Amino acid sequence: MSTIQACELPADALLCKYLGGGAYADCYVTEVAGPVSHAEYVEAFYTTAIFRIERLLLAWFVSRPSTNLQARQLASGKASTFAAWTVEARSPDQVLLSDLQGRTRSWLMCAPAGIDALSSTRLYFGSAVMPKATSRSGEARMGAVFRVLLGFHKVYSRVLLRAAVSRLEHPPSSRTLS
Repeated sequence: MSTIQACELPADALLCKYLGGGAYADCYVTEVAGPVSHAEYVEAFYTTAIFRIERLLLAWFVSRPSTNLQARQLASGKASTFAAWTVEARSPDQVLLSDLQGRTRSWLMCAPAGIDALSSTRLYFGSAVMPKATSRSGEARMGAVFRVLLGFHKVYSRVLLRAAVSRLEHPPSSRTLS
């Protein structure tokens, strides 16, 4: 079983533009055996059982339902929106998504690892949270809700990445498009 570790963002990560300026940014990485395409990774990430719960909550609370088919379309580059996110930037090996309010970013990247490109793949997942400016000073800083939820966010990020790895290593026998 591969380990998931917090790490620095790779220098070419689309999420790097949110480092500094009072924003919070994180990055988690793991390695899986064999080649994994970016599209396979993105689809696996957004179609896991744990993420389907998040999708259900988004459907209920912000009226943004989504399906596995839409996740596949996002993964393949055929869609620029998914649930509560819009693609902000994309390259062949990574995608950066922004939420409806522009306060958070989600980022997924994969890269060949090891001696040859076929031996293993490094999977990255990161997030950024934009600060709120205070009304008195105008200084950009995080609010109390962010500070309270940060511990949960760090655990949840690892759970999401672990679930994606599990889905890649043990794909479902028949794909559900709903």
